[in-house]
Amino acid sequence: MKFDGINEKTLVLIKPDSVQRGLVGEILRRFETKGLKVVGLKLMRLDEAVLREHYAHIAEKPFYPSVEKFMMSSPVAVVCLEGRECVDAVRLMMGPTKSRIAPPGSIRGDLAMGYGCNVIHGSDSVENAKLEVARFFKPEEIIEYDKSEYLHVYSEDERE
Repeated sequence: MKFDGINEKTLVLIKPDSVQRGLVGEILRRFETKGLKVVGLKLMRLDEAVLREHYAHIAEKPFYPSVEKFMMSSPVAVVCLEGRECVDAVRLMMGPTKSRIAPPGSIRGDLAMGYGCNVIHGSDSVENAKLEVARFFKPEEIIEYDKSEYLHVYSEDERE
């Protein structure tokens, strides 16, 4: 029961503050309740090399050392989600980076107050999602499977 068009994937990093606060299950629950499919999931410690690659766009900024220190302070839950237009759906569910202004109902709006300690990272575009998923997951770590729930998540025309 493979549906073309709903196989878009995105990367989510459930950050150290979430792991330490016991929020991993709550965050995963929200994505699954939305109808997104978990196709990759692991707990890992991030090192300097992967963080420099992941945050290359800010690696030369004066605040980067504190970002790196924070992201190495605890394990992170690394998640690959799949679904129709899931990059945009995840971004909307996360809320703005500055958690204090994130609307209630969003992950950051409900679970965070900080800018750096904002509980979650999600890919910001389909192109970056492809790069980020490949950065954190080997191909064999992404598990493709049919999800019968999709019959009740997407209308028939969305499954074609």
